[in-house]
Amino acid sequence: MDSIVRESAYFGFFLTLAGYWAAVKVSRRMKSTLCNPLLLSIIFIIAFLKIAGISYDSFDNGAKYINYFLTPSTVCLAVPLYRQLRLLKEYAFAILASIMAGTAACAAMIFGLSRLFLLEESIYASLVPKSITTAIALGMTEEMGGIAAVTIMAVFVTGILGAVIAGAVFKLFHIEEPVAQGLALGTASHAIGTSKALELGEIQAAMSSLAIAVTGVLTVIIGPVVAGFY
Repeated sequence: MDSIVRESAYFGFFLTLAGYWAAVKVSRRMKSTLCNPLLLSIIFIIAFLKIAGISYDSFDNGAKYINYFLTPSTVCLAVPLYRQLRLLKEYAFAILASIMAGTAACAAMIFGLSRLFLLEESIYASLVPKSITTAIALGMTEEMGGIAAVTIMAVFVTGILGAVIAGAVFKLFHIEEPVAQGLALGTASHAIGTSKALELGEIQAAMSSLAIAVTGVLTVIIGPVVAGFY
């Protein structure tokens, strides 16, 4: 089976689409925050590959083409932001202060926990960009001497966790303002959190899109400065 798949240029591509389609169906039926479509699709695909005896390299031979859609899909997030320019101008100071506070809190938390658990400097450097989009995170990790695989896992877990628990956190702390919800998701959980923001509303999606960009820039600036004290 593995040899057949290896010769197919698009098997991984269509398996990924099928896995996500099935995950969306299950998520809509279960109506639970734990049934995040991205998380479920990953579980489905891994289970299928294990049962069918297909290696990751054979799967990735076709699945890698999906990466080409990452940049244009990220650019598309500017559309809801453009539609909410009025809110951006109205709450400019509050939005910037919120994102800066979230970025600083993230940097301080990673620094404190890494020191507490006596992590190696390379592991610490790999965790610093956990709340920014993968493309920026990998470049930052490389510059700081981190481990790319650790960074990818940290970014993924952060995004999934944020998307899964966002609803419960908003309810627990009575966060009902759409602008605040969007900023929280984008600052803490990058693009995966923004996918959750899109489900909540256009304002949340716009603010989350903005937070992704600003958080990425601030983390690149703040991260190395804080790392200098590690």
